[in-house]
Amino acid sequence: MGTAQVNGITIGYDDAGEGRTLVLVHGHPFDRSMWRPQVAAAVAAGWRVVVPDLRGYGSTTVVPGRTPLATFARDVFGLLDVLGVGDVVLGGLSMGGQIVMECCRLFPERIRGLILADTFARADTPEGQAWRRATADRLEAEGMGWYARDNLAKMIAAYNVEAMPEVAAHVRTMMTGAPPAGAAAALRGRAERPDYREVLAGVRVPTLIVVGRDDEFTPVADGEEMHQLVAGSALVVVDGAGHLPNLEQPAAFDKALVAFLERTGQPG
Repeated sequence: MGTAQVNGITIGYDDAGEGRTLVLVHGHPFDRSMWRPQVAAAVAAGWRVVVPDLRGYGSTTVVPGRTPLATFARDVFGLLDVLGVGDVVLGGLSMGGQIVMECCRLFPERIRGLILADTFARADTPEGQAWRRATADRLEAEGMGWYARDNLAKMIAAYNVEAMPEVAAHVRTMMTGAPPAGAAAALRGRAERPDYREVLAGVRVPTLIVVGRDDEFTPVADGEEMHQLVAGSALVVVDGAGHLPNLEQPAAFDKALVAFLERTGQPG
């Protein structure tokens, strides 16, 4: 666990292992603890893993207002500059996956592999934008409790809420613990993101796409669309999981992750 001064904020992060570097970007409204199973698996496979808390989440500085995805992307690579890291395999889930796509737009020369989990490439519809902005306002007014109650059984598959109480508790804790102002700023910025389909069509590095079979937020069809856009990509659908297959079915997720890392390049 460490902290670094980047772009005028303090970023909290974990940096474990040695070898080539894997960077994992968390989703909304979570924090870097969502990647614990994958950190352990990748380190055991001989990789260095850097996992930051995004601006406004976890132990990283909260900046109210609006946080565009480009700001998140520059924070991630600003942290890597501080750590002296050059090129990386870069992965993200949900909003984290969209930040990864923005990183592909801004820093393509520093990315040697991609992992896109439970995310989608299209821009929001006007209705989707309005929903994000209204949700942001409500989070600032009422806090995170209602959002966690309404969305826990969508973040993980409804059947896993009772079947996996420890996973459900972890997800609930991350959601209720997220700073409302930070989560709201991310929602407002995310509402304005571009369509990333053209970016993905230009990707020429190894790419793994993962999606939970029963994901309500980003259904399998979204993963299939990205798979068609990225030449040579691999698509893995994880059974028994919703929006967070890395926590609901970590063994299956980690198997796909480690196999992908082995194909992408042996640790240096």
